[in-house]
Amino acid sequence: MYYITTEASFDAAHFLKGYEGKCKNIHGHRWRVLVKIESDELLKNQQHNGMIVDFKELKNDLKELTEKFDHTFIFEKDSLKNELIELLKNENFELREVEFRPTAENFSKYFYDNLANKGYQVAEAMVYETPNNMASYCEK
Repeated sequence: MYYITTEASFDAAHFLKGYEGKCKNIHGHRWRVLVKIESDELLKNQQHNGMIVDFKELKNDLKELTEKFDHTFIFEKDSLKNELIELLKNENFELREVEFRPTAENFSKYFYDNLANKGYQVAEAMVYETPNNMASYCEK
């Protein structure tokens, strides 16, 4: 089995509704995302001969996914009152509503699924919330 790994990062704020502890408050992270792609064999066409996939293509696709979160306030759907959301929008804050609780674990599945939907054979997606704390998702 062959593997390649690339990474991207983004800076964003979030909070965890219903959490008893510091993370119930708005706080930020430098989120670091690593994705590992696998393949039983390498490509044999001239341009990509000997590759699983072109690193440039993979990096661009991952960056496209992470860029939409960069310097935003990420919040789970239905975790904030609509009035607050409107006030934040009126102040020109960049908001990103997600369908899941914005934890490193859920983000690892989010990046795994989105790259798999683009046709990559994703072995694992890893998300570092801090330099020492990482969550990952794989389906094996």
